[in-house]
Amino acid sequence: MEGNTGGFVEPSDGVLTEAAAVFGLLASPARLHLMWALSQGESDVTRLADRVGGALPAVSQHLAKLKLAGLVRSRREGRRQIYYVDDPDIVTVVRVAVGQLTARSRQVPGPVRRLREAGV
Repeated sequence: MEGNTGGFVEPSDGVLTEAAAVFGLLASPARLHLMWALSQGESDVTRLADRVGGALPAVSQHLAKLKLAGLVRSRREGRRQIYYVDDPDIVTVVRVAVGQLTARSRQVPGPVRRLREAGV
């Protein structure tokens, strides 16, 4: 149900469902790492696998899921597929979330540790 609460428009159930699906995909550390890497610039699957420390087939599968969800795109350059994030809003979400948690973990390790202990 959409409405105006405190100056904010309430999102529809459909929008919340879509957001939950995106966050569900990003709940995987491997996929989040791939999105972080791609938020820094485009790359092929081999370079991504090296960067995130994953096996090539696993990285390819994660990229396929992200691509199916519309979070990443690819284009062909010769024999290589080049992956990139085409949505600046997703790049912002990933950079802010990871950047903030990284900064917090360097300053006060407690909150991040509490999140891990809570299974979040």
